[in-house]
This record gives sequence, C-alpha cells and structure tokens, in this order.
Amino acid sequence: MTAGRSLRIALLTYRGNPHSGGQGVYVRYLSRALAELGHRVEVFSGPPYPELDDGIGFTKVPSLDLYRAEDPFRVPRREEFQGATDVLEFALMCTAGFPEPLTFSLRVARLLRDRAGDFDVVHDNQGLGYGLLHTARRYPVVATVHHPVSIDRRLDLLRASGLKKRISLQRWYAFTRMQRRVARRLPQLIAVSQSGRDETIREFGVAERKVAVVSNGVDTDLFRPLPEVPRVPGRLITTASADVPLKGLIYLIEAVAKLRTEAPAELVVVGAPRPGSEVDRALDRLDVRDAVRFEGRVDWGRLVRLYAEAQVAVVPSLYEGFSLPAAEAMSCGLPLVATTGGALPEVTGDQGRVALLVPPADPSALSLAISTLLADEPLRTRMGAAGRARALELFSWDRAAEETVAVYERVMTAC
Repeated sequence: MTAGRSLRIALLTYRGNPHSGGQGVYVRYLSRALAELGHRVEVFSGPPYPELDDGIGFTKVPSLDLYRAEDPFRVPRREEFQGATDVLEFALMCTAGFPEPLTFSLRVARLLRDRAGDFDVVHDNQGLGYGLLHTARRYPVVATVHHPVSIDRRLDLLRASGLKKRISLQRWYAFTRMQRRVARRLPQLIAVSQSGRDETIREFGVAERKVAVVSNGVDTDLFRPLPEVPRVPGRLITTASADVPLKGLIYLIEAVAKLRTEAPAELVVVGAPRPGSEVDRALDRLDVRDAVRFEGRVDWGRLVRLYAEAQVAVVPSLYEGFSLPAAEAMSCGLPLVATTGGALPEVTGDQGRVALLVPPADPSALSLAISTLLADEPLRTRMGAAGRARALELFSWDRAAEETVAVYERVMTAC
C-alpha cells in the first residue's frame, strides 16, 4: 500500500460506553487519535453506546440489551425479538451464559457483509466472537486483547464457594473457550502491555509473532493536577468498575480496616459493589462501612476532582493487562500504591519512583505501603511529580494510534 494513505477503519466493540470500563475508554480515545492522523473511523458498538468525537462514524448494533444497568437480566417483550440471534442471546442468558461477545460478532458480520468494499481493515476490541471469523474472510482483521478473560475465570473460581456457584461461573465464562479458538485463527492480535502479550500467548496458545504490543494512552489534558483543590488528609482513592475478584477490592477493604487501627483513613471507590457480594459483606464484617464511600459511575470532571482530593491512589488488582486507573492517577500527579499483578510494574516503573509495589492479595502489605505514603508528604510530592512526568512521556494516544496503524498495514500487506 502507499505510505501515508488514509485508511477506512471499522472499529468494533460489543460494549462502548467509557463509563462502563476500560474498553469504552480505549474506543473513545483510539478513534479520536486515528481520525487526527487522517484516517476514517467508523465505530460499531452494542449498548451501552460510546461517547465519540464529532467526525467519527458510528453504527449502533442493536441487541436485546439484557444487562442494562437499570434492568439487568431483563425479560424482553415478544415484539423485541427480530430474528434467530435475538433468540440465541436470550437463551444463553437464561442458561446462565454471557452471550454478548458472540451475538454482537454475528450481528456485525451481517452488517459488514452488506458493506463490501467500505473498509480497508476491521479492528475488534476484546470481543473475539465466532462472527469475527466470517468477517475475516472478507477483510483484514486485527483484534485487541486487553487481557485474556480466562484469567478472570480462574480467579473467580478460586474464590467461589459451593458447587452451585462454581457451576454457574463455569457456565458464565463459557465464552472464553470461543475467544481462545477465535484468537488462534486471526492473523494479528494487539496486547496493551508486554505482560498482556505474554499472557495472551500463554492463555490462547497463539504464536509469538502474531501478538504485537501497543500500549494504551491517557488523556493528560483531562487527567491533570488541580493544585487549587485541597487534599483531604487520609483520603485514598481506587477505581473498581467491576465488582469481581480480579480487581482485588476485598484486600483493599481489609487493608483499610487494619490501617484505621493506626491512623484516620477514608477510602473513596469509583464504582459500587453488588448488594450481598463479598465486598459488600466485608464492610459490615470489618466495621468499615463508615470509612468507605462508593461513588458509583462519575463523569470525567468529577473523577479528576476526586483524584485531586485524595492523597494516595491504590490499585489492588490481582492482575491488570494495563490499568488505565493507574495511568490516570499518575497523570493527575497522585502517588500510587499498586500490586505487582500483571502489567502494573510496567505502567508504574521502578519500585518507589512513582508507586510503592506490593504482592497481590496481601492486605498487610497494602496497609503498610499506604501508611508509609500517608505519613510522608515529601515522598508523596516527589512520587506524584514523577508519575505525571512518566504519563506525559510514555502514555500518548497519538503514539498508540501510529503504532496501531503500523499493525494494520502489516496485516493488510499480508492479506
């Protein structure tokens, strides 16, 4: 192909809302950066739909939307069923499966079949549904794997109690077998960290040459220090967009309980636990409900202010393929306590410069690291400044877009 050619890119995401997790953030910022390079981008998304810049094409991919926040696991009206894929989606939900990656991919495959010649490349965002294999017969296809969901499956099963719960989880995560099969048949995958690449190769059994690394970026103009906002003494912040064992929130709750026996501390959680979940029950068991505040989903301005009010950000995850919350906190000039799970050491860099790193699933180590930072204002100041500098230096969406286009070009040349 000719160097500098403007590409026509179909960017697929089965869930696109940036407030629903990192996948939506990825689509929002990558589409913007690709468009700024002069490429034509059209996003295909299921609900909840994305927030996109003007000039980005958008095709709503309809679904039964069975997991909408205000009515999860809903029963659709009869007239909502428009075909076999709708029936399949509802049937999989009723049998405790998670249908969205599969049914989204089937719907998009039909849409793209009717638009032959409209795109130069198709870029899937974490879906890896069987329909993508049909799409790959017509277009060069690239897929981003933020991390293999089989890791979530393994961690959830480790903490599951009772045979019924384990069977339910195995059914819910049945789609991970599909994702492994699809990943092995695609020409090119993108991982967002070297650690993520290693896990993708190991979990999916794909050849090393098929997995490129393109780091995520962070919006350093949005996520910035707000020196006019006073820090709240003892305030901690963490982001847990999903109440799942992978995020390690239970260990942070336990660390806060220990920390409060030594000094005042307050934890703000961007997210919310499911009623009756392990995290929810731990608040009463550990008597810390008055010290933990759940903000739920917040807009960008509120999130940046919450970072500005905190003294320390904590990322207690058992595993991260990249960790946008870590990068966002760094960009806001906030010192970190993080685990060594997955890509977190890659994102934060050397121990003690930007973050104090502790082993995953270790509440005592979390508590000690947090108390060390809370007691040392000069250290917090140095680490916060170093984090901001590292975010500015390394985590650019412009660079991510350029490196992603280079992957597109390789796949297009090979096809």
